[in-house]
Amino acid sequence: QVQLVESGGGLVQAGGSLRLSCAASGRTFSSSTMAWFRRAPGKDREFVAASPWSGDMPYYTDSVKGRFTISRDNAKNTVYLQMNSLKPEDTAVYYCNAAVRYGSTWYPGGDYWGQGTQVTVSS
Repeated sequence: QVQLVESGGGLVQAGGSLRLSCAASGRTFSSSTMAWFRRAPGKDREFVAASPWSGDMPYYTDSVKGRFTISRDNAKNTVYLQMNSLKPEDTAVYYCNAAVRYGSTWYPGGDYWGQGTQVTVSS
């Protein structure tokens, strides 16, 4: 049974930083592209960042480029998201999952979701 456990969220002022973690169990994701997605209140889930299995050539949605950094530790089956210069519009529940890309669009690659971790950025 695949489990994804996200952590590290919280309440932070605009301009602050948070580091999210996603620990996977039940299968190894070391050969999979892993990604972070987020869902803001009243909005659809959106792609945030993805890391290929090697950790090289990460991908980011335009709104977080230069502020967020995705990384991974395959030995620990864990993916991270360092978020700097946070803005109120980054407020959302953040989730991790495997990911696939079709054209220029990223989609969740697995039918399993953790509980997510809430990030709230105050202005």
